[in-house]
Amino acid sequence: MSTPGIPRTDKSLEDLEEAKRKKKKEKMGLGSLSRVFARGKQRKSLDPGLFDDSDGLSSPTRHSLSDGSEDQLDRLQQVELARTTPMSQWRAGTVQAWLEVVMAMPMYIRTCSENIKSGKVLLGLTDEDLELGLGVSSLMHRRKLRLAIEDYRDADNGRGLSKAADMDHHWVAKAWLSDVGLPQYAQAFHNHLVDGRMLNSLTRRDLERHLNITKKFHQVSLQLGIELLHLLNFDKEALQARRVQCEHQNVDPLVWTSHRVMKWIRDIDLKEFAESLLNSGVHGAVMVLDPTFNTDAMATALGIPNSKHMVRRHLVEEMKALIGSARTDVKQDYERLGLGTPPTPHRQNSLGRPPSSAGRHNDDEGSLRRRAVKPPTGFSPKARSGRDLSCHGSYSSLPRDVRDQTPPRTEGSPIHGYTSIEVSNV
Repeated sequence: MSTPGIPRTDKSLEDLEEAKRKKKKEKMGLGSLSRVFARGKQRKSLDPGLFDDSDGLSSPTRHSLSDGSEDQLDRLQQVELARTTPMSQWRAGTVQAWLEVVMAMPMYIRTCSENIKSGKVLLGLTDEDLELGLGVSSLMHRRKLRLAIEDYRDADNGRGLSKAADMDHHWVAKAWLSDVGLPQYAQAFHNHLVDGRMLNSLTRRDLERHLNITKKFHQVSLQLGIELLHLLNFDKEALQARRVQCEHQNVDPLVWTSHRVMKWIRDIDLKEFAESLLNSGVHGAVMVLDPTFNTDAMATALGIPNSKHMVRRHLVEEMKALIGSARTDVKQDYERLGLGTPPTPHRQNSLGRPPSSAGRHNDDEGSLRRRAVKPPTGFSPKARSGRDLSCHGSYSSLPRDVRDQTPPRTEGSPIHGYTSIEVSNV
């Protein structure tokens, strides 16, 4: 028996080292699933201050995933089943693991375990079932679940999950919002668990009521960022590949992030104005897809005074060289893909001028949804089965009062009813 103050024997040290080796071997035995889980935990720990989970929406995930190695392994195995098995074949454990880990909704685990015993039951849920049966009172959370269930239903028919399924709410809140130059809304997007599927369903009313985005130009910026995702079939790998190719060349401005636009501003010797674009919502898709975003709009965003005529003239020449050919290429792409014409916002009367009363009235009735075009392969607001994945169809999605508030898609502009664009980074 050891005595306090007396060093351990060599045998005790060997026993301790042997115990450590056994423990390490057991951890390695968890295999690739445990490594995936470890990477996920590491990603969350990279920037712990960005998302404060103290609001209770995400904190249950942290507690439930730290119960023990056996529970973790079982849960990860169930998640793997959810990824490789049709939803109609899921058992209760797979449903719960999917809801907790994939959908990031551990707050509904208890009611789910009591009411949802299989994937078949999950596929049959209506919006009313989600609200009354699972206690999902948040409209945005119900929408996320409905969109996901419809996507899995489509996958069960042999088409596979959409590319949008790869865009989880962490990616949307951190990476995508930063790319479009609006990281100040990251916490709101994160709290409402907005993922790739949900982006297509967002209306102006959603942005204002749920995400607290009231600036018209910021709404337009988000809409055109989503339009770019549609053009690329929501393939974030393809988007990143194109961005890498033009990182050091002033080509393909359509896919430029807000940070890449700022780099271009510095490259054309206007570096003293570049920082003005921080949190402004100015990105490549805005510059190329919005024909009303001209030199005056860019100069206003950059904070270039009207008195600096030579500087503004220089900006005119540089923007003409960059944007002119890009807009022509985009028109050809839309025609080639059968998408009609690029979106056209109503031309503004003046930059920074408040909208007229008529404009405000139209905007209240308008929607920030993109126009009716041919849906991209793999994910469409109108599924091949006829079900409306945007949550605004008649199939069990939103309650009638919410559906009535959302205008249908129409041909023409995806951005309705504003008569001026206010470029601001405030």
